[in-house]
Amino acid sequence: MSLDIDQIALHQLIKRDEQTLELVLRDSLLPANATVEAMVEELHRVYSAKSKAYGLFNEESELADALRQCRKGEDDFLAFSRAATGRLRDELAKYPFAEGGIVLFCHYRYLAVEYLLVTVLSSQSSMRVNEELDISTTHYLDIHHADIVARIDLTEWETNPESTRYLTFLRGRVGRKVADFFMDFLGASVGLDTKAQNRGLLQAVDDYCAESSLDKNERQNYRQQVYSYCNEQLQAGEEIALQDLSNELPPLGEKNFQTFTQEQGYALEESFPADRGTLRQLTKFAGSGGGLTLNFDAMLLGERIFWDPTTDTLTIKGTPPNLRDQLQRRTSGN
Repeated sequence: MSLDIDQIALHQLIKRDEQTLELVLRDSLLPANATVEAMVEELHRVYSAKSKAYGLFNEESELADALRQCRKGEDDFLAFSRAATGRLRDELAKYPFAEGGIVLFCHYRYLAVEYLLVTVLSSQSSMRVNEELDISTTHYLDIHHADIVARIDLTEWETNPESTRYLTFLRGRVGRKVADFFMDFLGASVGLDTKAQNRGLLQAVDDYCAESSLDKNERQNYRQQVYSYCNEQLQAGEEIALQDLSNELPPLGEKNFQTFTQEQGYALEESFPADRGTLRQLTKFAGSGGGLTLNFDAMLLGERIFWDPTTDTLTIKGTPPNLRDQLQRRTSGN
């Protein structure tokens, strides 16, 4: 992995009681030795693979101002990280779910792009067997389940300040509250809405097919082509590029797909990240609620599965063998 650490700082927040988060600050930067490099590479790999939300700094962001001073050389990275950790503690202490953790600031380069990654990592206990085959307790940083993480694309921020996507963050496993306090700490607002972009793409595909009067099978084949391209981009870690997608698709009528989206005003970016859950709707219907979960191929609608919108009723003709077996055993038992 072509990842170069420039500077890395580590501090700690310790929860003493319900009202107190104690601050433990290092007096020096971490040395970028092999162990630290391996940790940052794992952090980068895990974070890059997760679904992220996009944001941008507010005009009054204290963190952005401090980061600018640091980038200009008016403040050193250690001092920047120490002050930022204090602000993080103050924001986190406002919430009842506040926990301690290891606070990490890492300035690094990957593929000619500069990043600042900020995260709060929790420690977990586990067991290990030593060379004498004795069992002892050990502690490790739970990188894979980190949910308080943000990364600033410093290159994008400084070369394209009007961008709405230079800051990314995780929404967190405990809901919006994690995102709320972390966004307050960053002094940032939500930027590019990835799900909205993907939903807009799906709507444009359906409207494009409808305008060309395609039959059901032709429409579904077209959706499948769109899904294949988008899924390949997703697997490769690349964004959906409208022009490339349009080049992959056969034009319907006189307009290609990109021209259609531009003329109809779908407000799609030239490129945007793929959202797995939204894109799945191109080929499947899925939903859950009230103890019921359904998931079926889109091609089955109107063939084996029928929906009556008046009564909101689904009729399924032909059940999967394993489901049918369960139904038979249950009904015969009764």
